[in-house]
Amino acid sequence: DVQLQASGGGLVQPGGSLTLSCVASGFPFDDYNVGWFRQAPGKEREGVAYITRNAHTHFYANHAKPRFIVSRDNAKNTAYLQMHGLKPEDSALYYCAARYRTGIWGSIDTYDYWGQGTQVTVSS
Repeated sequence: DVQLQASGGGLVQPGGSLTLSCVASGFPFDDYNVGWFRQAPGKEREGVAYITRNAHTHFYANHAKPRFIVSRDNAKNTAYLQMHGLKPEDSALYYCAARYRTGIWGSIDTYDYWGQGTQVTVSS
């Protein structure tokens, strides 16, 4: 079965850091590009960051620059999202997603597989 398992979320104070992980199984992870998205209550899902299959190219949403860093380890079938300088407005359910195709990275409909999401709450 295809799975994307996101983890690493939690409660953190403003200014703090978290690293999210996304472990893939059931498909050739190193052939797929990975996007991170988030969705806050009452808001649409939005792109956060993106990394190509060979990790040579990264993209970030404006709200993620320069605080977030996306990376991956294909040997471990895992993608990561390091988040620093967290703000209350970063609170959301964070998802990882994988797609074989290329194109506009923030286009949700272009992703083949989605993880279940991990909650990030930034609050004092």
